[in-house]
Amino acid sequence: MRVSCSATSEKGSCLIVMVSKKGLEKKLSSPISRLSDRVMREKLFKAEQNETLFLPCVRLSNYEHLLLVGLGEPKEMSPENFRQAAAAAYKQLEQHSLSSAEIDLSLCVSLLKNTSALVQAIREGLTLSCYNFEDLKAIKADKKSVKKIVLTGIKPTSEIKTILETGQILAESTNFARWLADHPANLMTPSVLAQEVQKKFRDIKGTQVNVWNKERIKKEKMGGVLGVSLGSSQDPRVIIIEYKGHNQNKSPRPLCFVGKGLTFDSGGISIKPSKNMDEMKFDMCGSVAVIGALLAIARLKLKVNVIGIMGATENMPGASAIKPGDVLTARNGKTMEVLNTDAEGRLVLADLLSYVSEKKPEFIVDAATLTGAVVVALGNVYTGLFTRNQSLEKQIRSAAACSEEKIWPLPLDHFHVKDIKSKVADVANISSTPGAGSSTAAAFLEHFVDKNIPWAHLDIAGTAYNVSNRLPYCRPKSASGVMVRTFVELARQYVR
Repeated sequence: MRVSCSATSEKGSCLIVMVSKKGLEKKLSSPISRLSDRVMREKLFKAEQNETLFLPCVRLSNYEHLLLVGLGEPKEMSPENFRQAAAAAYKQLEQHSLSSAEIDLSLCVSLLKNTSALVQAIREGLTLSCYNFEDLKAIKADKKSVKKIVLTGIKPTSEIKTILETGQILAESTNFARWLADHPANLMTPSVLAQEVQKKFRDIKGTQVNVWNKERIKKEKMGGVLGVSLGSSQDPRVIIIEYKGHNQNKSPRPLCFVGKGLTFDSGGISIKPSKNMDEMKFDMCGSVAVIGALLAIARLKLKVNVIGIMGATENMPGASAIKPGDVLTARNGKTMEVLNTDAEGRLVLADLLSYVSEKKPEFIVDAATLTGAVVVALGNVYTGLFTRNQSLEKQIRSAAACSEEKIWPLPLDHFHVKDIKSKVADVANISSTPGAGSSTAAAFLEHFVDKNIPWAHLDIAGTAYNVSNRLPYCRPKSASGVMVRTFVELARQYVR
């Protein structure tokens, strides 16, 4: 879909006007002023956030149809209002099989002082809404695709053009992450995931992808990754993406993003209930967040050095699967007692965190669909944030606020560390006491990070998929691509 900016209106099939509640009380812009009184009088439209009113065949000036989209209360306005409004508008265009439209922003520029942020949010909302995983359907949905959107009511400067490109790159990278996660597990095995990453980054300047097979994983002493994979017929992969965007002689330390990549999680011997087990194809959403972020960072040519590492495997109850009571040895030499094979993600992350600690990075941030406990605490609204480093917490919260992805800090202290002590190994993979499952999982991970390196853990179990009831630019029963935008914004903070 092509999105451009124009100083003047162009003849098109549909005019889209985004309007706040206060804006509705005023006279609407000139092409539709004769309709504003009727809209108000008959209470056809209240301009609530994401509310739409489609008026067909009105034949106003150059337009066949009119679409009003609500922005909500102006005092609560942020770029997210426009990101969601763009999604609401796209759905209406899709529903009415309209291939082109014009969005009049003349009423919007006074609502948000940062015009660039407004435009970028609209571009993201439109592109994110384009995504729909129908690759495996023999008969595709009979809907005409939206091919062209023109933004009017603002000056089409070179800065606006750059902002449109930035929004497009962020959204397209997020959509690629979604596309990887939405595949069924039989078609997105660890080896296929590695191949797709290699294919995607092949022509991206400044990037290098290394893939470790089972033999290399064993050689690298990654007992967690290897142990989790033993119950599956699919061999594991460790995928490492390196991006070098800082070309000065004294290259700064890299930023490290780590992702859990369980392409399917049955729970292993500690098998999950059958209800909704199909959704465990989404247990790789931490890894796709890292992949999407690295893709965007590289395409935006940010002047930073970044390492992204993902551990891809299945967790299955095959004949060779690890059993409750087994002990595995992580890369850093610490032993892990497996009391529940369904707490497997932390076993995989242990090796990855140990490995990137050896790189002495600026920071390490991991993302993982790690615990059901975080869903109990935060639902599908907030991502849980765990860290002891106040500076890194501030940076992540700032990046998330700028990206408008909701995160919430949760506790991590010595009591949680105490709760995952093992009688036969260095640590146990589940707590010895009930409750605080997300915090004790974070305490487990902390054992595998160099204490001198700032580290944070993001539990995305509630926000990685099935969030369409919260975010209109996400599809039902689909991956959200959460944390791609936040990771990119976090990397921006280190551009020098």
